[in-house]
Amino acid sequence: MKTCFKCKETKPLGDYYQHPRMNDGVLGKCKECTKSDVRKNRSEKADYYRAYDARRFQEDPRVRERSARYAATEAGKVSRRKSRKKWVAAHPDRRAAHIILGNAVRDGRVSKPSECAICGSGGRIHGHHEDYSLPLVVKWLCAQCHVNTHKDGVSDE
Repeated sequence: MKTCFKCKETKPLGDYYQHPRMNDGVLGKCKECTKSDVRKNRSEKADYYRAYDARRFQEDPRVRERSARYAATEAGKVSRRKSRKKWVAAHPDRRAAHIILGNAVRDGRVSKPSECAICGSGGRIHGHHEDYSLPLVVKWLCAQCHVNTHKDGVSDE
C-alpha cells in the first residue's frame, strides 16, 4: 500500500505506474491523478500537442505502421467510417462541392489534367477548392502539393 502525494489516498501498488528510480519502484502519485494531470496539461497546451502529435505521426515510421495496422482491422474501419460520417455531417457544403465536381469529371463537363498545377508531377491529381460555393472552380494538384497548400493555410478542407 502507498499514499498518493496528490490525492492523499492510500492505494495498492498496482494503482501506481512503475518508475525504476523511485525507492519502491512506483511513481509517487496514483494512476488516476497522473492521468488527470496529463489531460489537464494537454488541454491547456492544446496547440502545442496538436502540432507535436502531427509531427510525431509524420516522422515516426513505427507510429505510421501502427496506425496502418489499426486501420486494416475491423475496429479501424468502423472508426474511419464513423469519422467520415461525422465530417460529412459537419461540412455539407464541402461534401456537395466534392460530389458536384466528381460528377462533372465523370460526365466530361470538366476535364481533369494529368499533371499538378504547381509542380507538374503526374499520378493521382486532386481538385483543390478555394471557394466551395464554386464547386467546378478548382486548382488541380498532386497529393503532396494539396497537403502543402492546406498546411500553408490557404484553405481549410
